[in-house]
Amino acid sequence: MLLRKVSQSSALCGSILRGPPVISGGQRVVSVHNSRLYATQAAQAVLEKPAAVSHDTATKVEKKTVAVESKSFAVNIFKGQIQTAQVFPYPSVMNEEQEQFLRELVGPVSKFFEEVNDPAKNDALEKVEDHTMQGLKEQGAFGLQVPADLGGLGLTNTQYARLVEIVGAHDLGVGITLGAHQSIGFKGILLFGNPAQKEKYLPKLATGEHIAAFCLTEPASGSDAASIKTTAVQSPCGQYFTLSGSKIWISNGGLAEIFTVFAKTPMKDPKTGEMKDKISAFIVERSFGGVTHGPPEKKMGIKASNTAEVYFDNVRVPADCVLGEVGGGFKVAMNILNNGRFGMAAALSGTMKAVITKAVDHAANRTQFGNKIHTYGAIQEKMAHMTMLHYVTESMAYMLSGNMDSGATEFQIEAAISKIFASPFSFTIECKYKVIIFLYVSPQDSGVERVMRDLRIFRIFEGTNDILRLFVALNGFQNAGNQLKSLQKALKNPIGNAGLLAGEMTKRAKRLKAGLSTGLTLQGTVHPELAQSGELTIKAIEQFGAVVEELLIKHGKKIIEEQFVQRRVADCAIDLYAMVVVLSRASRSLSQGSASAQHEKVLCETWCVEAHERIMQDIKALRSSESRQLYKNMRAISAALVQNGGVVAPHPLGF
Repeated sequence: MLLRKVSQSSALCGSILRGPPVISGGQRVVSVHNSRLYATQAAQAVLEKPAAVSHDTATKVEKKTVAVESKSFAVNIFKGQIQTAQVFPYPSVMNEEQEQFLRELVGPVSKFFEEVNDPAKNDALEKVEDHTMQGLKEQGAFGLQVPADLGGLGLTNTQYARLVEIVGAHDLGVGITLGAHQSIGFKGILLFGNPAQKEKYLPKLATGEHIAAFCLTEPASGSDAASIKTTAVQSPCGQYFTLSGSKIWISNGGLAEIFTVFAKTPMKDPKTGEMKDKISAFIVERSFGGVTHGPPEKKMGIKASNTAEVYFDNVRVPADCVLGEVGGGFKVAMNILNNGRFGMAAALSGTMKAVITKAVDHAANRTQFGNKIHTYGAIQEKMAHMTMLHYVTESMAYMLSGNMDSGATEFQIEAAISKIFASPFSFTIECKYKVIIFLYVSPQDSGVERVMRDLRIFRIFEGTNDILRLFVALNGFQNAGNQLKSLQKALKNPIGNAGLLAGEMTKRAKRLKAGLSTGLTLQGTVHPELAQSGELTIKAIEQFGAVVEELLIKHGKKIIEEQFVQRRVADCAIDLYAMVVVLSRASRSLSQGSASAQHEKVLCETWCVEAHERIMQDIKALRSSESRQLYKNMRAISAALVQNGGVVAPHPLGF
């Protein structure tokens, strides 16, 4: 009966899956997209027609699909599926000893930032005060995740996140100094260094005797990492590389002794014999000679951190200073950035929490028109949204750190989402706070002006949010497209892949019937009191998976050129991940009978309703012909501006 059903449905399946080719890995797309650091891996997966497959290959499709199933929640929602392994239950990963150690650290670190560090003075001096730097070194703040046997504190990602959160609550300038040092500066040595490299460099980096910096960005290469000009040419003897070039906007650039530097290295293609440039990563010591830096940059925000241009003039770098493999620098860079982004969400959750505390204090004590201002709806709405944004950001940060501490390897999309979410909304919270205290407290005295300036850069750090949205969308499309490609192969032998095709046909048939569930559920996973929010999440995932498939079939390989589409798809994915992390955290609180459980339930329910509405609006726009016309209009407006060199419309007064 099942085989007959598949046979009868094969034509329908072919019709559904027919259309422009779907994603396949292997071939490089020759376009501007292939050079973007954060979008490259997804864009490299071109959309092409699947080659003809043999009968034997086709019969293996179903087994192969199961074998490579991703555990990432974000990856699976692009396929209209749910994978709960990394999101439920909300992670609790510290053992008793780790929790006790963290508790012992939180108090002294908080006290240090409250009593010793002076963020206003650091900002005015445009440097972290010397005694503050020394105090941070004495507390081990420069080697939080360096193993204890190499002189560090050996913290887990979750422990690290908690301390970074404290820093973010007090001084983002100091946070950048510490983060540029260990979150990206020497992170490559932790992740890719061999034992000799770790033993040589990490002890002095952990104590702060040596400061580290991450050197990727160049004058003509920002998000477009493949266009870097810095070169590293290997000597004929193979014992060293000659490094030449310059890097800009380097945090700690004027302080660092150790640099993680990315450069192009000429390499012979083993297949063609041609010489091609590939990116490699190097550990470079200032003491090698030929390493200099420019004056500190004058910045709008994070003034306390050091930012400078760094120059490499024929620096002789020993071959044993290569990080990873020669030609493997892109992988090194991606992993450093992916592993560091959760720390940004943690730090900014600290900033948000500190701002909310100030806003609540003011709203509870300020009287206008005979009432405390917290009794007015306009203020209540601001405070409620501030709190929800903080709850989501904090939930993302510790979901990610928990996943990483549990050994998860697929969290790249989730990490990018956490950074995209936290960076603009921390600024949003600061703006709402400014409105609440407007004309009552001096912005300078309250610190609000400094924090607003400091927050602006976080939309750019570790991948601009615009590029990271492409990264989220393109990686999601790639995985969804691979699934479609597998189904196309399965159609070559429908009988041999009966189970796979029958399941897909059932799912697609249900999608065509309004209101009929595809079988996805979170029942038994979310707390019963959050069942309605769980249902909203399921409905959104079903519709999201459907529209992603429609877009792949419609655009084929040209999906990489549809940035209007990619942005809206990414926004849907961000909202969906936000929904599930708050569902998970609030479910845990309800299950444990936490004192704040009912408050968290309200936060979760309110967020899920609003997020679901945004997702449905974005999906409607993705399917709308009117939206496609708007995209064309925006392209035309932009082109006219460029052609005209500015605004096209004449002044209304005529001169």
